[in-house]
This record gives sequence, C-alpha cells and structure tokens, in this order.
Amino acid sequence: MNSHSQYEHFDFLVIGSGLAGLVFALKAANTGRVLVISKTNLELSNTEKAQGGIAAVMSDVPDDSLEKHTQDTLVAGAGLCDENVVRHVVTQAASRIRDLQDWGVQFDLDNNHKIALGREGGHTARRILHVADHTGLDIHRQVLARVRANPNITLRENHFAVELISRREVDPHYFDQDQCLGAYILDKKTNEVYVQTASYTVLATGGAGKVYLYTSNWEGATGDGIAMAHQLGARVANMEFMQFHPTCLYHSSSRNFLISEALRGEGGELINDKGEAFMKKHHPLGSLAPRDIVARSIDAEMKKSGADCVFLDMTHKSAEFLRDRFPQIYKRCFELGIDMSKEPIPVVPAAHYLCGGVKTDIHGRTDVANLFAVGETACTGLHGANRLASNSLLECLVFSHNAAEWIRAHDNDRIRNKEVIEHAAIPDWNDRQKRRDFSPQTGQIEGQNTDELILVSHMWDEIRRLMWAYVGIVRTNRRLERAKRRLANILQEFDEYYSSFKTNADIIELRNIATVASLTVSQALARKESRGIHYNLDYP
Repeated sequence: MNSHSQYEHFDFLVIGSGLAGLVFALKAANTGRVLVISKTNLELSNTEKAQGGIAAVMSDVPDDSLEKHTQDTLVAGAGLCDENVVRHVVTQAASRIRDLQDWGVQFDLDNNHKIALGREGGHTARRILHVADHTGLDIHRQVLARVRANPNITLRENHFAVELISRREVDPHYFDQDQCLGAYILDKKTNEVYVQTASYTVLATGGAGKVYLYTSNWEGATGDGIAMAHQLGARVANMEFMQFHPTCLYHSSSRNFLISEALRGEGGELINDKGEAFMKKHHPLGSLAPRDIVARSIDAEMKKSGADCVFLDMTHKSAEFLRDRFPQIYKRCFELGIDMSKEPIPVVPAAHYLCGGVKTDIHGRTDVANLFAVGETACTGLHGANRLASNSLLECLVFSHNAAEWIRAHDNDRIRNKEVIEHAAIPDWNDRQKRRDFSPQTGQIEGQNTDELILVSHMWDEIRRLMWAYVGIVRTNRRLERAKRRLANILQEFDEYYSSFKTNADIIELRNIATVASLTVSQALARKESRGIHYNLDYP
C-alpha cells in the first residue's frame, strides 16, 4: 500500500453529518477517536429540514402514555413494525430528550413554562416537542457545535465515500462473515481517492428522496450508504416503503419546501380547488390521518379534478399566531406572495422519508461485521410500512446511542479490529476503468466527448422521472414491470459510461440512485399486497 493514498487509522469512521452521525460521534468519542466525513458541508442534511419536531412522551403529561405512543406507531406502521423495537424506542425517548437539553437545545415552552407539545397526523395525543417550525435545524446546530468542540472528533467536509472496504476482497483466503475495514474516500477538492481504515464504520448517510423527481429532501439524499452496503453484501429491506409527505409547497420558485404536518395539528384543513374539505371522506381523522392515507387521498383528489395541487387552509388562525408558531413557513410563503392567514397554501405530495434501508438489529449492527447503520439509512423495525410523524429524529437519537453503547461494552473488539487492519494488504483505489486526467478548470474529463457527459446527466433525470411516474404514490404491477425494464437498460448504459470516467462525485451519486431505484422496484414487485405506503392497485 502506498502511504500517500491512506490517511491515519481511526477507531470510528462516521459517513454522514446529519443528526444520527453527529450523535454517534459524540457518544463514541468517549471510547476512541472519531472521524466524521460529509460529502458537502457539515451543516447540510435532511435533519436541518425537519420542521415539525420530535415525538416523546414526557412524564408530566396526564393524557398521554408510553403505551399510547407505542400503539400509534404500530397503527401507522400497518402491521410491519417490530413491536419490541417500538417499545424500546418509545421507552428511551425521555432520556434522549434530556441528552438534547444537555447539549443546549431549548424546546418551546407553553404559558405555564412547561415544554409546549404539538400534535401531528397519526398521534392520539399532543407529544411533539418543537423549536418553532425549525426543530431539526436548531437541534443540528446545537449538536454540531458540541461535535466541533470535542478534541476526539475530526471533521472533514467535501469528502465522499465511494466504496466500503471488504475483508473478503482484501484477503481471498478469509471465508468467515465479511468484515468492513473502512472505506475508499474521494477528496472532492483534489478529486483523488484515498484509503480510510477504521475499526468500526458507521453509515449515517440519510435517505434517498432524490431518487424521485419531486422531493422534500436536500440535494445530497441519494441513498449512498444503502447502495454501498448492498454492494458489500449487507441486507437491504423494505425499500418499497418510500413515504410521500402529503404537503410540500406547490410553487414554481420553491420545489422542495415542506409545509409541516404541525399545521394540520393546529387545525389546518385540506381543501380542493373548489374550497371543499375532502379528507373526512377518506379517514375518520380527516386531515390528521396517517401520512400514507393523506398522500393517497390528495393524489386521488388531484386526479379526480385534474388540478395541479390541493390547498391547506390555515385562515382560521391569526397572522400573529402563525408568525410566532411557524415563522419560517410564514416567511417563505409570504416571500412567494402567499399570506397564509388570508389564503390557503397550495400543496402537493413529494417523496419524503424512506422507511426501508440497511437491515440492522437494535444496536445498529448490519450483516457485515464492524459495519453499523443509523438514522434514515437503516431499516430498524421501528417504522414498518409507514413512519409515524416525528419519530424520525427520535430514531436517530436512540439507535446512535445504542450503537455507541454496544461498542463501548465490547471495547476489546475495537482493538482486535485495528490489529486485523494493520496486517491487511489493502490496495490503493483502482478505478477499474480507463484512467483519464480530470481538468479542474473545465470540470470535465480530458478527452471525454461532451455529448456523452450530457447523456450521463440525462440518465440521472430519466431515473428520477420514471420513479415518479411508475413507482410513486399509487402503483400497479404493469408500471413496476415497465420501470424494471427501463432501469435495466439505464444500468447497462451506465456501466458502459462508468468505465470511461475517472471517479467523481456526480458519477458515484448516479450509481447510487440507480442502485436504490432498482432495489425499490424489485422489492415493490415482490410485495404481493397493498400495505402502508406501498399501494398497488392490483392488490387493493
């Protein structure tokens, strides 16, 4: 191994800088040295877009209980949740909230100076802790500040994980359960790939909303951890369960701005283009029904009327209340010419949260030794066929805590893992393609035909459009089979182009969304029923 291609060994390599990755880094820093890499800026992730809040049963709330939160989660998950996991997470919630408070998060208070609790779809009680309508942003800022101040944590921005390192590939004579030894990392500034070893690798890369044309997710939500884990041989489960948030702002100048479910928790009513409230026709809870039902109902209403969107009516609330409770949403709508205190907000469903992912146990462990997955990247059994609103941030906290605690309790394994890596002959990164020199001035590969670069961009666009058209809110076997065939052709074309490019972030992201799209379609075809988010007209 050439020394210039490998960075120093770390006890923990955390891939991703959202809430799950940062919480794990803080917890694990008491055990060993942690490296956190972010594919762009540390501040960018789906966490900072989480408006509504975090679900937790607080001990001084008389009309709520752990059992109620458990049952609400199980009902929303449509029979596919792991009940033991649900009870474990719900029981931990108050302790993990105290972690956030210890790290500086200050949740909104009510008039009695107690934590103010909101209500969202699928919840039978008010149990959503929030910081106005920017809860995720505030939590992420506070936790990141703690991470930055920790001397045992190293941070690298603009570093993109390309591929996980398999012990079986490094040592062909090794036949036991595969082990992850770290990852090949692309430094986006130099466009060079280096070897990064770690005793434990933690995937915290978030979701995969960018696989769809319309999404509430940030630009980097391309399913990177899921694609890499699948490539390494880890199980990936429940990919057919992509949750579509019912209310994304419909405006030509704002394609992925979320209109929080908390508005419906404050009495917001969904109406059609004629001003008629329609949700009671579809569910007894009306506009506060679980997300899968609301999204399908909106989709049906739009198809019935031919309208481009529906509307969320908040005009029963004063401008003062809306500015105070939902400052970011009010401001953004007002900037676009929508006064939500006087007129309803145009909304449409958009790909929002992936309930599937890399299969893990309750400690975040995957099928591959020394490889963990936490946050939206993981499929833990908590969400089942549909996630209950505001359980996502809670999941990040609980499973990152669990993973760090398991590793701390098995500290001898960390030392043995390091010894294995020291004796492993990990090769330098080999593109396995024709090597071409990358030009930082033009941003292109020297000698690469410009038309071919455009075709690669078209592949990206085609995947996202076909997923929206054929693997969206309402599906059929025929649409899924069509998507499968078209994806197979795209993947074949991609393999041909991939061999002509030196490794760069755009190509790797394209590979990842193609992998995630293919997994989603194959698992959707395998599910011969309609359940939760996965709604197939052939199995009504």
